[in-house]
Amino acid sequence: MSLGPGTLLGPYEIVAPLGAGGMGEVYRARDERLGREVAVKVLPADRLSDPHRRARFVQEARAASALDHPNICTVFDIGETNDGQLFIAMAYCTGPTLKQRIHEGPLPVEQAVDLAIQIGSALERAHEAGIVHRDIKPANILLTDRDQVKVVDFGLAKLAGEAAVTREGSVIGTPAYMSPEQASGEEVDGRSDLWALGAVLYEMLTGRRAFAADHERAILHAILSSDPTPIATMRPDVPAELLRIVRRLLKRDPAKRYQNAGELLGDLRRFSGDPTPAEIVTQSMPSMPRFHPRQFVRHRLLPAAAAIVAVVAAADICP
Repeated sequence: MSLGPGTLLGPYEIVAPLGAGGMGEVYRARDERLGREVAVKVLPADRLSDPHRRARFVQEARAASALDHPNICTVFDIGETNDGQLFIAMAYCTGPTLKQRIHEGPLPVEQAVDLAIQIGSALERAHEAGIVHRDIKPANILLTDRDQVKVVDFGLAKLAGEAAVTREGSVIGTPAYMSPEQASGEEVDGRSDLWALGAVLYEMLTGRRAFAADHERAILHAILSSDPTPIATMRPDVPAELLRIVRRLLKRDPAKRYQNAGELLGDLRRFSGDPTPAEIVTQSMPSMPRFHPRQFVRHRLLPAAAAIVAVVAAADICP
């Protein structure tokens, strides 16, 4: 049941609905205490009695709140009303989702790479904290009015060292963006998120999904057994190096993909022309003069010898 304007969830007053997904309904709300707008996600009433879904909802808040990164949507609060309604309050983003942006058509190469770098940076931070998102897709990537990425919806996230909330052996996530190991119900790690990022980057460049079919089973079969249509046949302007990056992201064997987000970011930044941290240090440091041993004698010993001569001369002059 949708919440109407004026409904209170703890200190948050509902203003308008924003959307709904598999893990909850999202509303624009106002925090009167701090005088700011927030996004409030609530677990639908028909799922409140399911302990499995409640646990996943709480895990989302815990996973996202553990991360402090400019490309991850900030979680402010988690609460429960007197009647048992669970909610998460998070930063409110006024921009569209990446899904809406792609719906307008393929993105320019430079913009697609910039967004991929931001998504990769968010994943790098999450993976460092032992968190695998497991549902990276255009609908879970918000864009601010300045095209800053905000990754949302950690409802399927897996936290290292904690018992799995999802049922063992179940296939979870959004089929079109699942890695082969995820589609097979196997154990996943950060490389599965990188596969999903590869599918998102493919979609940004082409305007179409890397793996598309009429029904879920056909999509999963395509992921496990076939390669997507080559980007070059649809976008001849995409440079070969970027095509190589996408192909590596979408390798079915995790061992042949990028092994971590940092490795991917290195390639994306080199492609975009952004200097790596090491290059920045090198560029900012002035070149040091190189002294030959004889130059050292001339520059260091001769002035010292001149000083000794001056002292001796002064001694001779003074009574």
